[in-house]
Amino acid sequence: MRTAVFKEYKNGYYNFWFENGEELAFEELHPRVLKQYDLKHDKSLVDQEFRITFVEDEDGEDVIYRVESLKPI
Repeated sequence: MRTAVFKEYKNGYYNFWFENGEELAFEELHPRVLKQYDLKHDKSLVDQEFRITFVEDEDGEDVIYRVESLKPI
């Protein structure tokens, strides 16, 4: 698990900033995460700090990042 701050949902991507300054855009969220958090519409989640677990899936030459779990800090 890593620590990240949710910044925005834009153009189909969930954008998070990590403690080391890295920014990642996630295309997918695990269905369990989608049930827990409405990151697309709930503006109160912007700038919320989370413990985040994610995976990288390779789709040919592309890499897709998927959030597996989120826990608010």
